[in-house]
Amino acid sequence: MFHAESLVSLNGTQLSFMGHDAKEIPHFLGDTYGQIARRLDLSFNQLRSLAGLKMFTELEELVVDNNLLGNDLQLPRLPNLHTLTLNKNQLTDIEALLEHLADVTPSLKYLSLLGNEACPNQLVSPDKDEDDYQRYRYFVLHKLPQLKFLDTRKVTKTELMEARARGAFMKVVKPKSEAVCLPSAATSTMGSTQRATDSSEMTSFDGHPEGLKR
Repeated sequence: MFHAESLVSLNGTQLSFMGHDAKEIPHFLGDTYGQIARRLDLSFNQLRSLAGLKMFTELEELVVDNNLLGNDLQLPRLPNLHTLTLNKNQLTDIEALLEHLADVTPSLKYLSLLGNEACPNQLVSPDKDEDDYQRYRYFVLHKLPQLKFLDTRKVTKTELMEARARGAFMKVVKPKSEAVCLPSAATSTMGSTQRATDSSEMTSFDGHPEGLKR
């Protein structure tokens, strides 16, 4: 049984419930703070479900890093949510996740998936390289073209153009299969010239919503 006052940190509309090994979102959080919270940090728990978010109808920022969230992740419809970080969870099916987010988070602008197998970068997959990661970015932007930041990088105009043109063909296969399914026509766009163009437009982003204060 949770003792609400001792476990929760509330600063204005910013609510934190971090590091309590919770396997689900306690009912008291939604009952007490659901209409108040605009930013919610549930990092460093053992969450396998976010069902308890249904009371947080006005939520704008959600941080659920370092939990146990998997491919069965379901969010309630959160029309005002613009920032979501799911770093270091157990997500492997990128397509299902993106389709779900497109449906329930129409205002999403900032998304971070680092530390999941669904995000093919060297943080979790030393055998991946920058081309693998860039293909993943194109596929994500094909599904969520309204994003402004993805992981640690600002979305560039060049990336958006490439995502519109070829993103549908750059699906990242679940890691237990061969890494990526990519037509040869698409691979020709992935050379050093492309990366140089994108890097010139990149802006640093620390992967956490605190770096995105409006």
